[in-house]
Amino acid sequence: MAPQKSKKVAALPYNVRSNKDASKKEVDPLFERRPRKFGIGQDIQPQRDMSRYVKWPKYVRLQRQRKILRMRLKVPPALNQFSQTLDRNTAVQLFKLLAKYRPETKQEKKSRLNAQAEKIAAGQKAEATEKPTIIKYGINHITHLVESKKAKLVVIANDVDPVELVVWLPALCRKMGVPYCIVKGKARLGTVVHQKTATALALVDVKEEDKQSLSALVSAVNANFTEKSDEIRRTWGGGVLGVKSQAKIAKRQAAAAREAAIAKTA
Repeated sequence: MAPQKSKKVAALPYNVRSNKDASKKEVDPLFERRPRKFGIGQDIQPQRDMSRYVKWPKYVRLQRQRKILRMRLKVPPALNQFSQTLDRNTAVQLFKLLAKYRPETKQEKKSRLNAQAEKIAAGQKAEATEKPTIIKYGINHITHLVESKKAKLVVIANDVDPVELVVWLPALCRKMGVPYCIVKGKARLGTVVHQKTATALALVDVKEEDKQSLSALVSAVNANFTEKSDEIRRTWGGGVLGVKSQAKIAKRQAAAAREAAIAKTA
Protein backbone atom coordinates (compact mmCIF):
# COMPACT_ATOMS: atom_id res chain seq x y z
CA MET A 1 0.00 0.00 0.00
CA ALA A 2 1.43 3.35 -1.05
CA PRO A 3 2.18 5.80 1.78
CA GLN A 4 -0.38 8.60 2.16
CA LYS A 5 0.83 12.09 1.37
CA SER A 6 0.18 14.66 4.14
CA LYS A 7 -2.02 17.48 2.98
CA LYS A 8 -0.45 20.89 3.27
CA VAL A 9 -2.69 23.35 5.10
CA ALA A 10 -3.20 26.62 3.29
CA ALA A 11 -1.71 29.71 4.87
CA LEU A 12 -3.99 32.19 6.65
CA PRO A 13 -5.00 35.35 4.81
CA TYR A 14 -2.77 38.33 5.47
CA ASN A 15 -5.32 40.40 7.48
CA VAL A 16 -6.23 37.45 9.78
CA ARG A 17 -2.56 36.60 10.31
CA SER A 18 -1.71 40.18 11.32
CA ASN A 19 -4.62 40.29 13.84
CA LYS A 20 -3.55 37.01 15.41
CA ASP A 21 0.03 38.20 15.79
CA ALA A 22 -1.12 41.49 17.30
CA SER A 23 -3.27 39.67 19.91
CA LYS A 24 -0.19 38.03 21.42
CA LYS A 25 1.03 40.12 24.34
CA GLU A 26 4.65 40.59 25.15
CA VAL A 27 5.38 38.72 28.39
CA ASP A 28 8.01 40.06 30.76
CA PRO A 29 10.30 37.13 31.64
CA LEU A 30 10.94 38.59 35.12
CA PHE A 31 7.29 38.16 36.14
CA GLU A 32 6.00 34.65 35.74
CA ARG A 33 2.24 34.22 35.51
CA ARG A 34 0.94 32.02 38.32
CA PRO A 35 -2.85 31.68 38.16
CA ARG A 36 -4.39 30.65 41.49
CA LYS A 37 -6.42 27.47 41.88
CA PHE A 38 -9.05 27.35 44.61
CA GLY A 39 -9.49 23.58 44.76
CA ILE A 40 -9.33 21.56 47.99
CA GLY A 41 -5.91 21.81 49.58
CA GLN A 42 -4.71 24.44 47.13
CA ASP A 43 -4.79 28.26 47.28
CA ILE A 44 -6.55 30.06 50.16
CA GLN A 45 -10.09 31.15 49.35
CA PRO A 46 -10.71 34.93 49.07
CA GLN A 47 -12.45 36.66 51.99
CA ARG A 48 -16.22 36.82 51.69
CA ASP A 49 -18.90 38.72 53.61
CA MET A 50 -20.24 36.06 55.99
CA SER A 51 -22.25 38.44 58.21
CA ARG A 52 -25.50 36.87 56.95
CA TYR A 53 -24.50 33.54 58.48
CA VAL A 54 -23.22 34.95 61.80
CA LYS A 55 -25.23 34.21 64.94
CA TRP A 56 -25.23 37.65 66.54
CA PRO A 57 -25.28 38.07 70.34
CA LYS A 58 -28.71 38.12 71.96
CA TYR A 59 -28.60 41.82 72.87
CA VAL A 60 -27.84 42.73 69.21
CA ARG A 61 -30.74 40.59 67.97
CA LEU A 62 -33.10 42.09 70.57
CA GLN A 63 -32.25 45.71 69.72
CA ARG A 64 -32.64 45.01 65.98
CA GLN A 65 -35.99 43.25 66.52
CA ARG A 66 -37.15 46.11 68.75
CA LYS A 67 -36.31 48.65 66.05
CA ILE A 68 -38.21 46.66 63.40
CA LEU A 69 -41.23 46.26 65.70
CA ARG A 70 -41.32 50.01 66.37
CA MET A 71 -41.32 50.61 62.61
CA ARG A 72 -44.08 48.06 61.88
CA LEU A 73 -46.48 48.58 64.81
CA LYS A 74 -48.45 51.77 65.36
CA VAL A 75 -46.72 53.80 68.07
CA PRO A 76 -48.92 56.05 70.27
CA PRO A 77 -48.05 59.78 70.47
CA ALA A 78 -46.77 59.53 74.07
CA LEU A 79 -44.00 57.17 72.87
CA ASN A 80 -43.58 58.60 69.38
CA GLN A 81 -42.51 62.00 70.79
CA PHE A 82 -39.17 60.44 71.78
CA SER A 83 -38.32 59.84 68.10
CA GLN A 84 -38.35 63.64 67.49
CA THR A 85 -35.09 64.92 68.95
CA LEU A 86 -33.37 68.30 69.03
CA ASP A 87 -31.57 69.29 65.81
CA ARG A 88 -27.80 68.97 65.67
CA ASN A 89 -26.80 72.67 65.75
CA THR A 90 -29.01 73.46 68.75
CA ALA A 91 -27.80 70.30 70.52
CA VAL A 92 -24.17 71.40 70.08
CA GLN A 93 -24.96 74.79 71.67
CA LEU A 94 -26.83 73.05 74.49
CA PHE A 95 -23.99 70.69 75.37
CA LYS A 96 -21.48 73.57 75.25
CA LEU A 97 -23.57 75.34 77.90
CA LEU A 98 -24.00 72.17 79.99
CA ALA A 99 -20.25 71.53 79.95
CA LYS A 100 -19.69 74.80 81.87
CA TYR A 101 -21.83 73.57 84.78
CA ARG A 102 -20.59 70.02 85.23
CA PRO A 103 -20.52 68.83 88.87
CA GLU A 104 -17.14 68.09 90.45
CA THR A 105 -15.72 64.58 90.24
CA LYS A 106 -14.98 62.39 93.29
CA GLN A 107 -11.25 63.21 93.05
CA GLU A 108 -11.91 66.96 92.90
CA LYS A 109 -14.23 66.76 95.90
CA LYS A 110 -11.67 64.71 97.85
CA SER A 111 -8.85 67.17 97.14
CA ARG A 112 -11.11 70.13 98.11
CA LEU A 113 -12.11 68.53 101.41
CA ASN A 114 -8.49 67.56 102.17
CA ALA A 115 -7.31 71.14 101.58
CA GLN A 116 -10.11 72.40 103.81
CA ALA A 117 -9.22 69.89 106.57
CA GLU A 118 -5.53 70.84 106.42
CA LYS A 119 -6.42 74.51 106.93
CA ILE A 120 -8.59 73.68 109.95
CA ALA A 121 -5.82 71.43 111.39
CA ALA A 122 -3.31 74.28 111.00
CA GLY A 123 -5.59 76.52 113.09
CA GLN A 124 -6.80 78.62 110.18
CA LYS A 125 -10.45 79.50 109.70
CA ALA A 126 -12.20 77.66 106.84
CA GLU A 127 -13.29 79.98 104.05
CA ALA A 128 -17.02 80.28 103.50
CA THR A 129 -17.70 79.39 99.89
CA GLU A 130 -20.83 80.07 97.85
CA LYS A 131 -23.03 77.22 96.71
CA PRO A 132 -21.79 76.21 93.23
CA THR A 133 -24.07 76.51 90.19
CA ILE A 134 -24.16 73.00 88.68
CA ILE A 135 -26.42 70.74 86.65
CA LYS A 136 -29.01 68.74 88.58
CA TYR A 137 -29.61 65.09 87.72
CA GLY A 138 -31.61 62.15 89.06
CA ILE A 139 -35.23 61.69 87.99
CA ASN A 140 -36.73 62.25 91.48
CA HIS A 141 -34.71 65.43 92.01
CA ILE A 142 -35.66 66.79 88.58
CA THR A 143 -39.34 65.98 89.20
CA HIS A 144 -39.24 68.02 92.42
CA LEU A 145 -37.52 70.94 90.60
CA VAL A 146 -40.14 70.91 87.82
CA GLU A 147 -43.06 70.72 90.27
CA SER A 148 -41.64 73.65 92.25
CA LYS A 149 -40.93 75.54 88.96
CA LYS A 150 -37.26 76.00 89.85
CA ALA A 151 -35.91 74.33 86.69
CA LYS A 152 -35.03 76.73 83.85
CA LEU A 153 -34.47 73.96 81.25
CA VAL A 154 -34.98 70.18 81.35
CA VAL A 155 -33.06 67.88 78.98
CA ILE A 156 -34.49 64.36 78.50
CA ALA A 157 -32.78 61.38 76.81
CA ASN A 158 -34.65 59.69 73.94
CA ASP A 159 -33.45 56.11 74.56
CA VAL A 160 -34.36 55.49 78.21
CA ASP A 161 -35.23 51.86 78.86
CA PRO A 162 -37.85 51.24 80.24
CA VAL A 163 -39.41 54.34 78.69
CA GLU A 164 -42.00 54.50 81.52
CA LEU A 165 -39.34 56.24 83.64
CA VAL A 166 -39.61 59.45 81.58
CA VAL A 167 -42.74 59.08 79.42
CA TRP A 168 -44.72 61.40 81.75
CA LEU A 169 -42.00 64.06 82.12
CA PRO A 170 -42.73 66.09 78.91
CA ALA A 171 -46.41 66.37 79.94
CA LEU A 172 -45.41 67.54 83.43
CA CYS A 173 -43.03 70.15 81.97
CA ARG A 174 -45.80 71.46 79.67
CA LYS A 175 -48.25 71.64 82.57
CA MET A 176 -45.82 73.53 84.83
CA GLY A 177 -44.59 75.79 81.99
CA VAL A 178 -40.97 74.56 82.18
CA PRO A 179 -39.01 74.46 78.87
CA TYR A 180 -37.90 70.94 77.94
CA CYS A 181 -36.16 69.19 75.05
CA ILE A 182 -35.43 65.61 74.02
CA VAL A 183 -31.88 64.80 72.88
CA LYS A 184 -30.16 61.70 71.55
CA GLY A 185 -28.35 59.43 73.94
CA LYS A 186 -28.67 58.77 77.67
CA ALA A 187 -24.93 57.93 77.62
CA ARG A 188 -24.20 61.41 76.22
CA LEU A 189 -26.11 62.97 79.12
CA GLY A 190 -24.29 60.65 81.52
CA THR A 191 -20.86 61.94 80.45
CA VAL A 192 -21.90 65.48 81.43
CA VAL A 193 -22.48 64.44 85.06
CA HIS A 194 -19.69 61.79 85.30
CA GLN A 195 -22.12 58.85 85.15
CA LYS A 196 -22.56 55.96 82.72
CA THR A 197 -26.06 57.13 81.77
CA ALA A 198 -28.53 59.82 82.83
CA THR A 199 -32.25 59.84 82.06
CA ALA A 200 -32.61 63.63 82.38
CA LEU A 201 -30.72 66.78 83.39
CA ALA A 202 -31.97 70.15 84.63
CA LEU A 203 -30.48 73.65 84.69
CA VAL A 204 -31.65 75.62 87.71
CA ASP A 205 -29.49 78.73 87.35
CA VAL A 206 -26.63 80.05 85.21
CA LYS A 207 -23.98 82.74 85.58
CA GLU A 208 -24.62 86.28 84.38
CA GLU A 209 -22.50 85.86 81.22
CA ASP A 210 -24.49 82.76 80.12
CA LYS A 211 -28.01 84.14 80.59
CA GLN A 212 -28.25 85.36 76.99
CA SER A 213 -27.20 81.99 75.53
CA LEU A 214 -29.68 80.22 77.85
CA SER A 215 -32.55 82.48 76.71
CA ALA A 216 -31.62 81.79 73.04
CA LEU A 217 -31.64 78.04 73.76
CA VAL A 218 -34.98 78.25 75.57
CA SER A 219 -36.60 80.08 72.63
CA ALA A 220 -35.24 77.47 70.17
CA VAL A 221 -36.40 74.61 72.40
CA ASN A 222 -39.88 76.10 72.85
CA ALA A 223 -40.23 76.49 69.07
CA ASN A 224 -39.42 72.78 68.58
CA PHE A 225 -41.31 71.23 71.50
CA THR A 226 -43.60 73.40 73.67
CA GLU A 227 -45.24 75.32 70.80
CA LYS A 228 -45.80 72.08 68.87
CA SER A 229 -47.42 70.30 71.82
CA ASP A 230 -50.81 69.86 70.07
CA GLU A 231 -49.14 68.37 66.99
CA ILE A 232 -46.97 66.08 69.16
CA ARG A 233 -50.03 64.81 71.07
CA ARG A 234 -51.82 63.90 67.83
CA THR A 235 -48.97 62.40 65.79
CA TRP A 236 -48.80 58.60 65.79
CA GLY A 237 -45.65 56.78 64.72
CA GLY A 238 -44.76 53.46 63.10
CA GLY A 239 -46.95 51.72 60.54
CA VAL A 240 -44.07 51.45 58.06
CA LEU A 241 -44.32 48.22 56.03
CA GLY A 242 -41.36 46.07 55.00
CA VAL A 243 -39.87 45.99 51.50
CA LYS A 244 -41.66 42.75 50.53
CA SER A 245 -45.05 44.01 51.72
CA GLN A 246 -44.60 47.30 49.88
CA ALA A 247 -43.70 45.41 46.69
CA LYS A 248 -46.82 43.20 47.01
CA ILE A 249 -49.10 46.20 47.51
CA ALA A 250 -47.51 48.03 44.56
CA LYS A 251 -48.02 44.91 42.39
CA ARG A 252 -51.71 44.68 43.37
CA GLN A 253 -52.24 48.39 42.70
CA ALA A 254 -50.58 48.09 39.27
CA ALA A 255 -52.79 45.07 38.43
CA ALA A 256 -55.93 46.95 39.58
CA ALA A 257 -54.90 49.98 37.44
CA ARG A 258 -54.44 47.71 34.37
CA GLU A 259 -57.85 46.12 34.89
CA ALA A 260 -59.49 49.54 35.23
CA ALA A 261 -57.79 50.71 32.02
CA ILE A 262 -58.99 47.59 30.14
CA ALA A 263 -62.54 48.06 31.48
CA LYS A 264 -62.57 51.67 30.22
CA THR A 265 -61.41 50.73 26.72
CA ALA A 266 -63.91 47.85 26.46
